[in-house]
Amino acid sequence: MKGFKQSGGEKKMKKVKILIALVLAFGLITACTHSSGTFVLSSPSPVLDRIMQRDELVVGTAASMPPFNMTTKSGKIIGLDIDLARYMADSLGVRLKLKPMPFAELLPALESGNVDMILSSMTITLKRNSKVAFVGPYYISGKGVLTNIETLSSITDPNEFDQRKYKIAALEGSTSQEFVENIMPKAILVKTKDYDEGVKKLLDKEVDAMLADYPICVVSVLRYPDQELFSIVSPFTYEPIGVALPAHDPLLVNLVDNFLNTLKGSGALDNLIKYWFEGSHWWDQLP
Repeated sequence: MKGFKQSGGEKKMKKVKILIALVLAFGLITACTHSSGTFVLSSPSPVLDRIMQRDELVVGTAASMPPFNMTTKSGKIIGLDIDLARYMADSLGVRLKLKPMPFAELLPALESGNVDMILSSMTITLKRNSKVAFVGPYYISGKGVLTNIETLSSITDPNEFDQRKYKIAALEGSTSQEFVENIMPKAILVKTKDYDEGVKKLLDKEVDAMLADYPICVVSVLRYPDQELFSIVSPFTYEPIGVALPAHDPLLVNLVDNFLNTLKGSGALDNLIKYWFEGSHWWDQLP
């Protein structure tokens, strides 16, 4: 992962915004049609109705999973997920409201109707998909390991961590937690509410390693260059990241699917990923 100058980041983002503008100009959202300035829904769609009636798209996010979603020193939430949410709201012509919360609370919030969708680096799993709908993936990730013990950084078989002497941090409610429980049952699992807590426990030597999506591990190494952190960059698993949606609104699912397909086809999604994953321009904004 190579950093680039601020000017390069600005140019890349400008290109992304132009692509997004073209996408919106060509009528991205095909699930809805305009009639006399108002939306006419082609089929019953309770969540989409709710979004349009209150003129607001409510998106749940952990706001603590860089570079997907993160909170700056000033309290602003930024990242790949947030850009996707903003462009989706712009496409619908409504305001965007972000609801940050611990990762483990996101799915209950979606099922209860407290948020309209989840954009928070959430892996599509059969267990989750049995309760809510998913669209995607918009990114393919995998599990990696972050550690400050050099001898552990060369481990390529996750079963080698399956020892009682190791303490492994993992995000509560995540597939990382499930991975530790299933593949490393002898290790001591330390659940954290967010990744910042996991990194802090690692730096304070309260744990030996943190299991997380490998982009988060790589970014953590680059964010703390003086802390001698190591990341196993070969992913242990295949992790398709998608948008979680209510199970009872097929029109909204179709709408988001068209949205992502158009972003992919136009090249805008690839440019967004490069902007957030290959640049260091946003690092100094984080606490």
